[in-house]
Amino acid sequence: MLIYLNQALAEVSERRVAQGTVLSRADLHDAIMEGAVERVRPKMMTVVAIMAGLLPIMWSTGTGSEIMQRIAVPMIGGMISSTLLTLIVIPAIFGLVKGFRLPPGDQQEPKSAARPKTIVKKARVPKPAE
Repeated sequence: MLIYLNQALAEVSERRVAQGTVLSRADLHDAIMEGAVERVRPKMMTVVAIMAGLLPIMWSTGTGSEIMQRIAVPMIGGMISSTLLTLIVIPAIFGLVKGFRLPPGDQQEPKSAARPKTIVKKARVPKPAE
């Protein structure tokens, strides 16, 4: 997930540099959505395949089923928790860490305007006395 989030953020950053604007939190949000969406289908396919193999073990009633159920229950819980971690928690923490020093989404300043301007004062030269 982090690889896809970093890649999406790099692409958005490159677009902003090409436009001459600063990366904002709105851009970070868009990059997180773009990167996380790419991982939803592969993650869900993996989880569904593993759960499909574990659910018959949970419903079995034959010899040794009590032992196998004790093995399957933590695996099902682990698949659910890893799915939530991967699809919700990791992108949220990524957004908090990367967005800490970014300006809010409504401020779009060009990089040249973001730098502080130096003020040059002209010295007053008195007129010569006649």
